[in-house]
Amino acid sequence: MTQIGVDEPGRSITVPGRDGTPVTLAWAAITDTGLRRQQNQDSVLARPPYFVVADGMGGHAAGDVASDAVVRRLDERVTGEFAGPADLLGALHDAAVDIADYSRESALGTGTTVTGAVLTLSNDLPQWLVFNIGDSRVYAHLDGVLSQVTVDHSVVQQLVDAGTITKEQAERHPDSNMITRAVGFNEMPSPDYWVLPVVPGLRILVCSDGLTKEVRDEEIAMHLRSGGDADATARTLVRRALELGGRDNVTVIVLDVLDVLGEPGEPGGDGEADDGTGDTRPRPGA
Repeated sequence: MTQIGVDEPGRSITVPGRDGTPVTLAWAAITDTGLRRQQNQDSVLARPPYFVVADGMGGHAAGDVASDAVVRRLDERVTGEFAGPADLLGALHDAAVDIADYSRESALGTGTTVTGAVLTLSNDLPQWLVFNIGDSRVYAHLDGVLSQVTVDHSVVQQLVDAGTITKEQAERHPDSNMITRAVGFNEMPSPDYWVLPVVPGLRILVCSDGLTKEVRDEEIAMHLRSGGDADATARTLVRRALELGGRDNVTVIVLDVLDVLGEPGEPGGDGEADDGTGDTRPRPGA
């Protein structure tokens, strides 16, 4: 387990070209081994511009090595408080090479999922670049509505997409742990991307499947809208995953947009906020 970054109750980030007007964020990251695992193979990076969770796979310490490679390579590329997709993909490629080098020295295959939100700029406006490889997830909570932004790369998700099983059946399916995309296993990373506006009141949840396989979306939404700050909400979500079984490592980042260009919001609440178009839904990115 590798954890990089310090929790922040409120940090102002200057937006270039906006006369020093800041975006104010708050975040908290928590990881726990769970109740049935001997080792925590999750890793987490939580500092601008990267808010990332990696869930390692492989026997003994192999999964830990893979998830560590991802967050460390991303952290090495931090040169400021904003980053672009080229920075992200370059770090993931470096991590894949690291993992391949380790795999050559070990008989154990290894890899990791990785998902997160990257603070980026588009036409001088701050945006979230959400990305995903595997079955860890990013959710967005705004105006009292929870949306799953990412789509799982998994066998059961393919069955759901084909209409063979329902989402509820997928949660209990015997192949629920089988993923179709990862960083490692001698494959170059291929993330999917989405774009979210950085708007006041937006609350983002980045988590490993140790949370989502224990806590249903309805309960996740309830805790995200409860009004607790990022730290209290993250701790509550991890505690609930443990109370409901804790069968896997559990990692959670709760990330709040407190203020954007002088427009304050209330994270986790039901305030009205959008990107100026009236559309607050996640938007697919290129």
